[in-house]
Amino acid sequence: ARDIVAEDLSDSAAVRADLREYLWKNALLQSKGKTEEDSTYSMYYDFTSPVKKLAGYQVLALDRGEREEFLKVTLSADENYLLALTLRHILKRQPSPCGEELKAAAADSLSRLILPSLEREIRSQLTETAANQAIDVFALNLRHLLMQPPVKGKVALGLDPAYRTGCKIAVVDATGRVLETAVVYPTPPQNKKEEAKQKLKQMIQRHGVSVIAIGNGTASKESEIFVAELIKELPFPVSYLVVSEAGASVYSASQLAAEEFPQYDVSLRSAVSIARRLQDPLAELVKIDPKAIGVGQYQHDMPQARLGEALDGVVEDCVNAVGVDVNTASPSLLQRVSGLTAATAKNLVKYREENGAFTTRRQVLKVPKLGPKAFEQCAGFMRISGGADPLDATSVHPESYRAARELLERLGLELDSAGFKGMAGLGRKVKDRKSMAEALGIGEITLDDIISELEKPARDPREEMPRPILRTDVLDMKDLKPGMVLKGTVRNITDFGAFVDIGVHQDGLVHIFEMSEK
Repeated sequence: ARDIVAEDLSDSAAVRADLREYLWKNALLQSKGKTEEDSTYSMYYDFTSPVKKLAGYQVLALDRGEREEFLKVTLSADENYLLALTLRHILKRQPSPCGEELKAAAADSLSRLILPSLEREIRSQLTETAANQAIDVFALNLRHLLMQPPVKGKVALGLDPAYRTGCKIAVVDATGRVLETAVVYPTPPQNKKEEAKQKLKQMIQRHGVSVIAIGNGTASKESEIFVAELIKELPFPVSYLVVSEAGASVYSASQLAAEEFPQYDVSLRSAVSIARRLQDPLAELVKIDPKAIGVGQYQHDMPQARLGEALDGVVEDCVNAVGVDVNTASPSLLQRVSGLTAATAKNLVKYREENGAFTTRRQVLKVPKLGPKAFEQCAGFMRISGGADPLDATSVHPESYRAARELLERLGLELDSAGFKGMAGLGRKVKDRKSMAEALGIGEITLDDIISELEKPARDPREEMPRPILRTDVLDMKDLKPGMVLKGTVRNITDFGAFVDIGVHQDGLVHIFEMSEK
C-alpha cells in the first residue's frame, strides 16, 4: 500500500506543481569538487547559489564541469517543508489512523521519485534558458562583427603572425585582388627583424599600402610591436589594425579557399583573408561557417542545430540589410541573399563571367534555375551600380519602381541617368503620407522605405557603426597609468561583461557592474 501511495504521489500534477514552485523560489544549487586538481572549475569546487539567482554562464560552467567529472552538482531544499507540502495533498484529517504510514509513503516518494525527477526537470530548464541566452549573445556578437564598417578604397597588407613558421604576408588592392605574397621571420626563434623590415618596406612602397591588418593569434603582440617600429621608418603615413582571425584557419583549409586560391598554400590564404576582413568584413566572413567564428561562450555546449539556425539567420539578415553588388559579389555572399541557394549563386556568377556585367536587375531572370519566385525574393537585395536604371542601385524593389517614379512625378522631380540629385529633404515634401500612399496604390511602410532610399540611395547601414580604430603605435601594460582614458574595440560580449582590446595584447574586462545603464 505504501508503494502504491508513493507512486500515486509521484504522478500527481498538483503535488509536483506545488513542489516545483517552492523549489524554483527556494532551492539551492550546490557544487563540490570531485578532485583536488586545480582546473578552470576551481571557483565551483565549493559553490552555492539560489536557483533563481543563477546566471546563464554559471549554469553552463556547472554543466560542463559535471560532464568532465570535476564537479558534483546537487539541488537542495528544506526537506521537512517539502514533506509538509506533500502531506497536505493526502492527509485530509488530523489525527489520522494512517498518518504514520502516509508520512512514510510521502517521504519515500519524495526522496526516491519526486525530487530526483524535479531536479532533472529544473536543471534541464536552467540549461535550456542558459543556452537560449548564450545563443542570443552569439547572434548579437556575430551581427556586430559582420556589420563592422568596411575600410574601403585602400590597398591593405594582411599579416598572419607566427613564431617558428614565420609571418605570412599578403598585399591586396582596393577590390580585394591579391597583388603579392611573402613570408618574413621577425619573431623568435629566427628574429630576422631587419631583413623582414626591408622586405615589407619594398612591398608597401611598391603597391602603395596604406593600412596593415594584423591577425590577433599567436605572436600577435610581437608582430604588432614590429609593425609599429616599421611604420616609424616609412616616409609616408601607414596605420595598422589588429583584426580577429577567428575562423581564418578554417577558411584557408576549406574547399572554397582551395578553389579561390589554388596557387597559394594554406598559410598564405589565411593572410589574404585577414587583409580582406579589414576591407570588407561581411564579404569575407560569410565564407566561414558562423560557428567557426567563435564569438560567444560555451559554443560547443549549445544545441548545434539551433545555434546554426540562429547564426545563419543573422548572416542572411546582415547580407540583406547591406545588399550585394551583383556584378562583384562572390558565390559565398550571393548564396546568403534571400531566395538564392548555393547552386543559383554559382549559376549567377558563371552567367556573369560568360556574358559580362549585368546592366539591369531583370537580366538576373536569364540565370539558369533562377525563376520568377526566387527573383521576387532576391531582387530588392541586389545592387547594380552604373546600370541602365538608377533605381537598380537602391534597395527599392522592382515591384515598386512604378510607385517611386510616380511619387517623383507628383513632387515635380525627375529621375534621370544623372541619378538622384535634388532628392535631399524629399520626405518633408510629402505632407500627407497616408493620402500619398493611397494615391500610389502602396502601403505607408512601402512609401516610407521608398522615400528614405531615394533620399540616401544605396546607403550602407554599416557606415552608421563606429569606425575601426587605426593605430600607428603600440602600448604596453607598463604604459598604463590609473586615470588614463583609452579608446578600444569590443572583442567579445558575455553575460558578465565585455572584453575590450585597448592595444596592450591582453583584452581588458569591463565587468557588467561597471557598465552604464544607458
